[in-house]
Amino acid sequence: QVQLVESGGGLVQAGGSLRLSCAASGRIFRDYAMGWFRQAPGKEREFVAGISWSGSTTYYSDSVKGRFTISRDYAKNTVYLQMNSLKGEDTAVYYCGADSSLGDVRFSRAQYWGQGTQVTVSS
Repeated sequence: QVQLVESGGGLVQAGGSLRLSCAASGRIFRDYAMGWFRQAPGKEREFVAGISWSGSTTYYSDSVKGRFTISRDYAKNTVYLQMNSLKGEDTAVYYCGADSSLGDVRFSRAQYWGQGTQVTVSS
């Protein structure tokens, strides 16, 4: 069974940092592009960051570019999202997703989804 399990969310003050983790099943992790997405109350889910299956290509939304970094650890079957200089508008539920196409990830499409982790940034 395919599983994506996020962790690392929480409450942080504006300007602070958090690191989200997404643990994936082995087959998915090695063969699929991975992405982070977020959904704020009353808004649609949006793309945040994506990384190719090889780790050689990354993409970021304009709103997080320069502040967030996506990475993957093959030994731990885990993808990370390092979030720095957090702002109130970063408050959302963050989801991990996996897809065979990084292109689909960039358009907020994923074949597999995690359950989400809440990130709240207080000002």
